[in-house]
Amino acid sequence: MNKYSSSAGLFLLLVGVLLTSCVSKKEYLALQQELMAANQDLGKCGESLNDYMNRLSACESEKQRVRADLQTAQSNLAIRQEQLDDLKMLIDDLRQQRDKQLTQVDDLTTLSQSASENIRETLSQLQTKDKYIQMLQAAKTRADSINLALAVNLKGVLSEGIEDDDVEVKVDKTVVFVNLSDKMLYQSGSYRITSRANEVLGKIAKIVKSRPELEVMVEGYTDNQPINTACIRDNWDLSVLRSSSVVRALQDEHGIDPNRLIAAGRGEYNALATNATAEGRAMNRRTRIIILPKLDQFYDLLNPDTVPE
Repeated sequence: MNKYSSSAGLFLLLVGVLLTSCVSKKEYLALQQELMAANQDLGKCGESLNDYMNRLSACESEKQRVRADLQTAQSNLAIRQEQLDDLKMLIDDLRQQRDKQLTQVDDLTTLSQSASENIRETLSQLQTKDKYIQMLQAAKTRADSINLALAVNLKGVLSEGIEDDDVEVKVDKTVVFVNLSDKMLYQSGSYRITSRANEVLGKIAKIVKSRPELEVMVEGYTDNQPINTACIRDNWDLSVLRSSSVVRALQDEHGIDPNRLIAAGRGEYNALATNATAEGRAMNRRTRIIILPKLDQFYDLLNPDTVPE
């Protein structure tokens, strides 16, 4: 039994006593004090009850908060689990990529070794080609020097007693050529050479004989005026006949080895000037003597097998 029940019973007992019998003042005061004490106990019980109710309410609030926290924690746990699963998948992917990259590195290592061998081989080839290029450059320099000296000699020899309009000496790349005018070489309208032409060809032959490593090509050119005779069908025939006449003179009259001679006709083509004027046609009627290296020597120069070690 709690304090509240004891006080209520005492109060009822007191009332019953007062109603059934007369009590003394002393007893009355004692009962009154007990009543007051009981009321005080009752008030304290009420305060305790309120306190317990407040605590219960606080406990309920705390319970709700804890439950909410639990739900939040469970949600966060589910999210963390998903993140963990994603991380595991990412780790698996990274491992696969790592394994793949390791395989690629192995392949690259093999390729690098092969590439290094290719580079070494290429460098070796480049060194060989560099030697070949240097040889070609040296050969070109030597050829340029020879051509320059040859051109100077030809100009010096041909300048005596010959007008500048009748002869022209030039160096074109790897060859030296002499342009001879038509009026100096041939009789009018013919492919027979003049005595003056033999004088000029003799001077050229003197220089050519001193250079046995060179060949001589004679090219005949005409203007575009049509020609058709019993012996000459067109300008092709005329240009070839004129170059052949010069070649025969170099062979027969001046002792040039025919193995070093080439006759060629260019007809009315490769003109130097317009054929619309008399001056232009006269310039186009010409014979060109080209002094050039022998073809077998030229091909040997281009053969990589002949490159010195």
